[in-house]
Amino acid sequence: MGDFDNKEREEVFSKKVRAGKRTYFFDVKATRSGDYYLTLTESKKRLEDGVFVKHKIFLYKEDFEKFTEGLTETVDYIKSRQDVVEKRYEYSENTDYVAKSDDDFSF
Repeated sequence: MGDFDNKEREEVFSKKVRAGKRTYFFDVKATRSGDYYLTLTESKKRLEDGVFVKHKIFLYKEDFEKFTEGLTETVDYIKSRQDVVEKRYEYSENTDYVAKSDDDFSF
């Protein structure tokens, strides 16, 4: 088996989520034995030098349930104590991301 086969097998699925100044990548990869795992990557451009800084978490399938429980409990905790307004972002080729709001603002 050549390098091409290994590389092709490693990346199984990818979902890119743009959210303001951050981009999140949800990537499904396969181990050499064919087991799937998830990598969650946050990518953000550093203001000082424009370099993209990435933080990565590896999440294995045997931990999905516990991870999901912890995430849900934590998000529910915040939502029960503070208003959480989800922003919708519109991508423009000429500018950075623009947050869209359904709210009417009066000045």
